[in-house]
Amino acid sequence: MGQTPEQIIDGQRQDWNRVAGGWEKWDRFFDEQMACLNHRIVADARLRSGIKVLDLGSGTGYPALLGAQIVGMSGSVIGIDLAEQMLAAARRKAAGLKLSNVTFQTGDVTALPFETASFDAVTSRFCLMFLPEISKATAEIARVLKPGAWLSAAVWSVPEKNAYLTTPLAVIKQFIELPPPDPTAPGIFRLAKPGDLAKMLQDAGFVNIAEEEYLAEVRFPSGEEYYESLMDIAAPIQNLFTRLSTQQQTEARHRIVGSIGQYRRADDIALPIAVRMVAARKPFG
Repeated sequence: MGQTPEQIIDGQRQDWNRVAGGWEKWDRFFDEQMACLNHRIVADARLRSGIKVLDLGSGTGYPALLGAQIVGMSGSVIGIDLAEQMLAAARRKAAGLKLSNVTFQTGDVTALPFETASFDAVTSRFCLMFLPEISKATAEIARVLKPGAWLSAAVWSVPEKNAYLTTPLAVIKQFIELPPPDPTAPGIFRLAKPGDLAKMLQDAGFVNIAEEEYLAEVRFPSGEEYYESLMDIAAPIQNLFTRLSTQQQTEARHRIVGSIGQYRRADDIALPIAVRMVAARKPFG
């Protein structure tokens, strides 16, 4: 028997709360590395001064914090996430940036606790592919958006273009058998195929749907730093590592660090990422 959506969500909540401390430790690094994505997401959502924005799966605060800087004091941003401990880090960052126009609350993206047509834009970075019931989420996004307002979402593209994500999986497979991922189950690559999310948004009534595969790199000073960040923040990888013996874990670390040497550039390691950027508009009237 498979898990119910409620069981999946509860497991995810536990996972992301567990790694919240790791995310906060690496916050500055990833905020810098992902800045280009954050700016692209808020641009595609047509953020402007004075509007009300909802950010889904805010984690430790981005792109909600960038959105708050754009909409200004006459606007507001609400960020929601499953994991209260991730949001606690987001609140600390908001306070550090002196942003009083952004609030964070726990919530389920498939049952948004907001009135119909109450937001001028919705943003989402690396959230939708983890949802057990994506169609419920797209219907909810359509409901809470005002007519003519935009959704902008980033999800991971195909595994073969994401060495940053797949390198540890390839190594772990050398030690234990991993079943092929169920293409309809929640996971990193659930919305990787071109057109998947776009079709769901079309079914939810969205128009002006635009999709682009956005290529970039995540850069690390060394293979060791890459490995450390992975083990601090990647809940799915952590879960797999617990299935290895201590000796296997040591060997896996050695192989992961070694295998990303192929991505070394002049002064750092540049690991490829490919992100599917999708924007869509709720029709007028």
